[in-house]
Amino acid sequence: MENKTHYRSANISGVDIFYREAGPANAPVLLLLHGYPTSSHMYRNLINDLSDQYHLIAPDYPGYGRSEQPPMADFEYSFANYARIMEALLKHLNVEKFSLYLMDYGAPVGWTLASKYPDRIETIIVQNGCCYEEGLETFWDPIKALWKDRNDKDAIKACQAFHSPDGLKWQYTHHVPDESAISPDNWEIDLRHLQRPENDDIQIALFYDYRNNVKQYPKWQEYLRTSNPEMLIVYGKDDYIFPGVGAEAFKKDVKNLEFHLYPTGHFALESFGDEITATIRDFLGRKLSGRKVQSALTESV
Repeated sequence: MENKTHYRSANISGVDIFYREAGPANAPVLLLLHGYPTSSHMYRNLINDLSDQYHLIAPDYPGYGRSEQPPMADFEYSFANYARIMEALLKHLNVEKFSLYLMDYGAPVGWTLASKYPDRIETIIVQNGCCYEEGLETFWDPIKALWKDRNDKDAIKACQAFHSPDGLKWQYTHHVPDESAISPDNWEIDLRHLQRPENDDIQIALFYDYRNNVKQYPKWQEYLRTSNPEMLIVYGKDDYIFPGVGAEAFKKDVKNLEFHLYPTGHFALESFGDEITATIRDFLGRKLSGRKVQSALTESV
């Protein structure tokens, strides 16, 4: 069987959503939710590496990657709305049970789905995304300033710098053990999509909306305590955006937790992809042992 990645689009709630899909059609599903300021491109290698046994779905949010970017006047750019879009995509794809991979912005989107549908969640993998305020350190100061004053020009300027060309490169290379191993294609591809008209305003709107995620943290922490999901942490411990202390915080509430830190920064898959993939394969193999994990002889999507 050829474990090809397929590049698809679907009209979801009136918006064309691009997504990558690979793996056996009837294998356990892993929904990969990307972070800021990237897209499903961040999962390209993980999809290829796991598609022999798992059905992987990696969408781009509206305004990111290859998904449509509706005008702000016609579309609510918020994390709650992104979660609604992802829920509708799952319905469109007839996905009932699934595991989650949450990274950065993907975390609040995923926590919204998991807390709403706890019985549909099989496992959760978290990589540099949080639901604890102790995980929001110095990087977040200008964003918190924006929460206090939506029109704070200094805060807006500081936030814009995060997705400038230099800011993008910094996010991929800061605190990685070997910068030469990180492909420049990452930030060049991100930049192409971020330079669309009105996209900068969308990014600022989402920085501002993130304050509503923080308000949901107690609810999401309660979900972790009461639902006890099988959960795996694969974190770049030296990340400046979502530092390792945010990963440690999960230990307060998650009983079924497996915990792995790697000596790298924000986009840990770029520098420790092989190690993280092996950890995920071991984790899913054990936790989904009651599910029918397909062999390479099974028909793929």
